[in-house]
Amino acid sequence: MKQLIRSISGIRGVVGASLIPETVIPHASAFAKWCDGGPIVLGYDGRPHGRLFADLVRATLQSSGADVLDLGMVPTPTVQLHTEHSAARGGIAITASHNPAEWNGLKFLTAEGVFLDAEQNAKLFALADAGTRCETSWEELGRAEAVGDAIEAHIQRVLDIPFLDLPAIRARKLRVAVDAVNASGSVAVPMLLERMGCEVIRVACDGSGVFPHTPEPIPENLVSLGEAVRSHGADLGIAVDPDADRIVLFNELGQPFGEEYSITTAAYAVLSTLGEGTDARVAVNLSTTRAVDDVAGMFGAEVLRSPVGEINVVKRMKEHDAIVGGEGSGGVILPSVHAGRDSLVGAALVLHALARHGDTASSFRGMLPDYVIRKFRYSTEGLDTSTVLARAAERFSGERLNTEDGVRIDFQEGWVHLRSSNTEPIMRVIAEAKDADAAGRLAAQVAAEAFGADTQAL
Repeated sequence: MKQLIRSISGIRGVVGASLIPETVIPHASAFAKWCDGGPIVLGYDGRPHGRLFADLVRATLQSSGADVLDLGMVPTPTVQLHTEHSAARGGIAITASHNPAEWNGLKFLTAEGVFLDAEQNAKLFALADAGTRCETSWEELGRAEAVGDAIEAHIQRVLDIPFLDLPAIRARKLRVAVDAVNASGSVAVPMLLERMGCEVIRVACDGSGVFPHTPEPIPENLVSLGEAVRSHGADLGIAVDPDADRIVLFNELGQPFGEEYSITTAAYAVLSTLGEGTDARVAVNLSTTRAVDDVAGMFGAEVLRSPVGEINVVKRMKEHDAIVGGEGSGGVILPSVHAGRDSLVGAALVLHALARHGDTASSFRGMLPDYVIRKFRYSTEGLDTSTVLARAAERFSGERLNTEDGVRIDFQEGWVHLRSSNTEPIMRVIAEAKDADAAGRLAAQVAAEAFGADTQAL
């Protein structure tokens, strides 16, 4: 049996192996206790087994005395937004994000619509492990309410972004190809684009939850989107992952922007609207491209970096009142809409940037700073990872270091980030420079000092 994985955002596992009723029920029941009876928002990402788990979770919450606001198949950011802007005490998004079809999971949200942090998760998991149950008599069972307008409310909140130049966007009459991997973005993303005056070419938007390709939105999985952009003469291609919290872009030539350039484009869209001399702040994680720093520098904005993970970025944003943020994996966060990664927000900011730019997507991408990120994995079997990280920090102590999440080393020509995996005995070594060879050399240089000259990447 594959192990149930507990992480900072919740639990996930292989359906029928580790994610089974016997693991789902204790966590859902513990969450009802953690929320002190609810109400609790519930939604799922569209996987064929998602409805089954939604039924199971809803019944568990109700039997624990919690009322349930059932959104059905919706993006995870829709669950977050509805939780934040309702009287809910928490929310559960049933999703395994970009993981393959056999996976599913539960992501737990606070009343503010953000994922539980490490300390909150530890308390929740302790309740689940203790077999916590809410004993409720039949007359105290929770009620379930189907919420049918959650996507419409989400779209309207995006359209209400104060600086969004809707007249300019609508005047462009952009043709956009969309790959929602037939999951929760199938309705929401095309609907938003059409409301913004776009013609939408639906590539994988049937809402069946049956993935037509490996669901992680990276170029090798999105060949059909690139082909659709070219064959339909589209101005832009947009791909989202199954729970639609990440967005990836293709230009009018069917070429990928690179996932790091979703947050870079979003930051440009916001900061260019504010103009030069702004004192705004942007927050991204330690593994996100330096292109964000360059864009921020164009407008006098400050970039704040956090440990990897959405909740960590959100916390940093809240601490410093950052105006926009996100992660290089395609996550865009605009707190004026809600405090979470949101592909609908990302799409709106991209269209705003393109409308103001006035030229093609490839022309826009061409004016952004250009970097290449390379990612490597090293085995930590038999190693003390803290010693590995300490060696790296000591050897490169003359460079700019950040040790909040592993070790990030900033060189003049690029940067390298070393961090341990939470789920397997490996360390990830991520490097960025102006070209792939330079990034590879930086990664190899740091890895040789941290692990030893003879150690090879997996």
